[in-house]
Amino acid sequence: MKLTSFISAVLFTLLISCTGTAQEKDSNIKQKQMDNSKEKIIKTEEEWQKILTPQQYYVLRQKGTDRPGNDGYTNLFEKGTYVCAGCGAQLFESGSKYESHCGWPSFDDAIKGAIEFTKDYSHGMIRTEITCTKCDGHLGHIFDDGPIETTGKRYCVNTSSIRFVKEGEKKQ
Repeated sequence: MKLTSFISAVLFTLLISCTGTAQEKDSNIKQKQMDNSKEKIIKTEEEWQKILTPQQYYVLRQKGTDRPGNDGYTNLFEKGTYVCAGCGAQLFESGSKYESHCGWPSFDDAIKGAIEFTKDYSHGMIRTEITCTKCDGHLGHIFDDGPIETTGKRYCVNTSSIRFVKEGEKKQ
């Protein structure tokens, strides 16, 4: 019986140390990606409320969701870049946007290092939340039902969380 307890303790210790190393690696990768972009933007909730509309605040800071529909950027297919409505960080190029018929703007790829991915277990679902790497603003979710001829991904984005900058206009 003592041998079984000893083996269990050793296995448990190994499991914990492997998990810690993997988490440390992930943390280092995220930090490295952050170092390649601009510094993280940190504001108080009061500061965010002053610069965002009530709908933008609801979506970006409170992880809300716009109603589906053809409003906003859902049917916009001009050339340009989509930036974070909170901080102006570049998120998506217009060439990655496609019509998904889901009621929200959809992209099959993001600008490298612009998006952070987090498991989301809210509302009885298992999804992956996408947030702006620079300001942690909630953008939407990513799904594996995008165009198979490209990435197979669908970045389902709230219109309130992004702003479109037409090609040739100054990006923030």
